[in-house]
Amino acid sequence: MTGITGICAKFVVRHQPRGGSFCRLPRMLRTKQVLVAFIAVLLVLATASTAAARLRSTDASLLQAMNGARADHGLAPLRIDGRLTWSARSHSADMLRRQYFAHGSFAARIRASGAAGPTFGEDLAWGPASASWVVSAWLASPEHRANLLRPGFSRVGIGAFRGTFSGRAGALVVTADFAGR
Repeated sequence: MTGITGICAKFVVRHQPRGGSFCRLPRMLRTKQVLVAFIAVLLVLATASTAAARLRSTDASLLQAMNGARADHGLAPLRIDGRLTWSARSHSADMLRRQYFAHGSFAARIRASGAAGPTFGEDLAWGPASASWVVSAWLASPEHRANLLRPGFSRVGIGAFRGTFSGRAGALVVTADFAGR
């Protein structure tokens, strides 16, 4: 499973007390520290956005099929959201690992991901399936169709994993988390 790599930095700024033993850092050194901190934050943001852009082939096939269905209904395409992708991938992996199929605490997962809303939706699927089969099944179900074809949804995170699920080898377990208005 592809993850997002992050950098954690702790910065402590100390002021020299009068008559104290702390040394003041030269102004140039403080400027460099601020510059390094700024560059570190940019790297974290760039890593998060490029990780979202790197879809695995199954996820990319699903996105293409989903956007094809939306185009057939005159809707704008969905774009990948890194935070929703993290949520969807972690949920699909958990369902496959623990052998259950349910939305579970969807609201808590979305909150934990930090994804922006204000409105969210989720579609799940599993079976010996292809991307086109998954999207066709979602379109045949009123609740799933409503999520997939909601005009206000503009972002999606997709998590699809193959493995043995419910005793069936090669099963595809899919989570699609949607966000928008």
